[in-house]
Amino acid sequence: MSSNPGQGPHTPLLDTVDTPTDLRKLKPDQLRQLADELRAEMISAVGMTGGHLGSGLGVVELTVAIHYVFDTPTDKLVWDVGHQAYPHKIITGRRDRIRTLRQGGGLSGFTKRSESEYDPFGAAHSSTSISAALGFAVANKLQGRPGKGIAVIGDGAMSAGMAYEAMNNAEQAGNRLVVILNDNDMSIAPPVGGLSAYLARMVSSSEYLGLRSLASKVARKLSRRVHHGLEKAEEYARGMVTGGTMFEELGFYYVGPIDGHNLDHLIPVLENVRDSEQGPILVHVVTKKGKGYAPAENSADKYHGVQKFDVITGEQKRSAGGPPAYQNVFGDTLAKLAETDPTICAITAAMPSGTGVDRFAKAHPDKAFDVGIAEQHAVTFAAGLAAEGMRPFCAIYSTFLQRAFDQVVHDVAIQNLAVRFAIDRAGLVGADGCTHAGSFDVTYLATLPNMVVMAAADEAELVHMTYTAAMHDSGPIAFRYPRGGGVGVELPATPLLLEIGKGRVVREGTKVAILSLGTRLAEALKAADALEAKGLSTTVADLRFAKPLDTDLIDRLMRTHEVVVTVEEAAIGGLGAHVLTHASDQGLTDNGLKIRTMRLPDVFQDHDDPAKQYDEAGLNAPHIVDTVLKALRHNSAGVEEARA
Repeated sequence: MSSNPGQGPHTPLLDTVDTPTDLRKLKPDQLRQLADELRAEMISAVGMTGGHLGSGLGVVELTVAIHYVFDTPTDKLVWDVGHQAYPHKIITGRRDRIRTLRQGGGLSGFTKRSESEYDPFGAAHSSTSISAALGFAVANKLQGRPGKGIAVIGDGAMSAGMAYEAMNNAEQAGNRLVVILNDNDMSIAPPVGGLSAYLARMVSSSEYLGLRSLASKVARKLSRRVHHGLEKAEEYARGMVTGGTMFEELGFYYVGPIDGHNLDHLIPVLENVRDSEQGPILVHVVTKKGKGYAPAENSADKYHGVQKFDVITGEQKRSAGGPPAYQNVFGDTLAKLAETDPTICAITAAMPSGTGVDRFAKAHPDKAFDVGIAEQHAVTFAAGLAAEGMRPFCAIYSTFLQRAFDQVVHDVAIQNLAVRFAIDRAGLVGADGCTHAGSFDVTYLATLPNMVVMAAADEAELVHMTYTAAMHDSGPIAFRYPRGGGVGVELPATPLLLEIGKGRVVREGTKVAILSLGTRLAEALKAADALEAKGLSTTVADLRFAKPLDTDLIDRLMRTHEVVVTVEEAAIGGLGAHVLTHASDQGLTDNGLKIRTMRLPDVFQDHDDPAKQYDEAGLNAPHIVDTVLKALRHNSAGVEEARA
């Protein structure tokens, strides 16, 4: 069995469980002990690796109950987002690797199809589970194969429209679809207890569900007025005791609320749901984030995502000091600007602390808006604010802004509305991996007419770009910046108003020109030092803008240098593509100029240490040097020679 002697807590029962098949051999009265051991093992593992803690702790009992009752992996279990799936990973054959979570070559921090047959659908973005589970359910139904689709979705994810789009279409799945609403934050129902558990068992029983179905058929044969009256009476009666009216309106049989930490309540309800001929069914489960670990229970937000921590005290092992985080620089700068500009407001999609909007909100609570996990709405809401003369800043992670691309095009760019996009987590993001990497924003934004796209090379540049965006009223403008702390430059007391479409020369040379966009500027300067040591005079320019390009600067450098290299922490189709197009249009390559573009590779890079990710991507100083030497010598100089 997959145990960890000497590395974790004493778990004699968990040591006998490697897969759900082993779990189903246990007696019901053993499940409480198993859940306790599973919780202890998860705490121990995350203490060593860091990662998402509170969400997983809240679903330990639910995880045990689902795998105990349903026939996974034949029944397809889809965890929404997936950050709560660590207990699921432990009991689905991955316990021996659980202490590699989010490490290079280790387990993903989210569900991942290539990891296990028990992960039928990969996730990391919110509110996709019901759609995916519906797909599994209908596919099995059409092909005459066994298997239900089971979606576990948190109440926060229910703020996204996609969840309701899926529920509106769910009737086609019949009893093949089960949605488990994990209500772990602000409960949408009365407190749970013995009465609610009894009611849940009653309304999930085959007798009750069958009676409801028969009553509905009989009522349809009666007059419309009688049918409507009976339907409303039954609806309100159930609504008074269960709160499920909304879900019933969407075509679901609602069961709940039930205590998600009481296995004696969970098991019989899930068994009823499993065996029911009615459907689709929504089971409302109330849980507590961080359950069973006092530090996480007492501070759900702080322990949602954690660094390595001391299991006994709960103290997280944070690095001391260092430059301020980029999102905090943005939030503080925007808050200060709003002191003298009443039109500035900030919008975030359920990530106030992650984007720095929480710092803005403390100073300007009436002008900060957290719209929930609803990026599409956030963008169009900002467009409406801009149309009425406000200066909205839409602060969204690069990877999440992808979800609102149509709104950026249709509601903002086409109408040339002055929405400011503060794009956090641009570029590689380390342990969160490819699902959260901000690889594509330069490509998908710089193609749009009317759009201005900036990239900050350091935290001081971010201050200037935030101010420049505030002052830009002639159309949409975006500025991107990375995850984590800055590079340590001094923050300006007074921000500069940058000229739109104008870069800056940081270092002047004559033979090689490195055109940097964003965070690779420091590596470009290191590369210039190495090239100078080899006798190659090098210019380094921080272009600042991917759109519009500083064509005057680019033309000058292309006409006076033998090699021009573009460097960006973004996917193909970004700065390099625009520079090449400009050079081609202007005939600048006709005189033998050597142009090379450096960008993120055309792959989805797995989670790893950021330094290793950059090395894998080929975006460090030695790679820049190697690119230049190859261009000049027309042979393989090799990165090792470049490092020398």
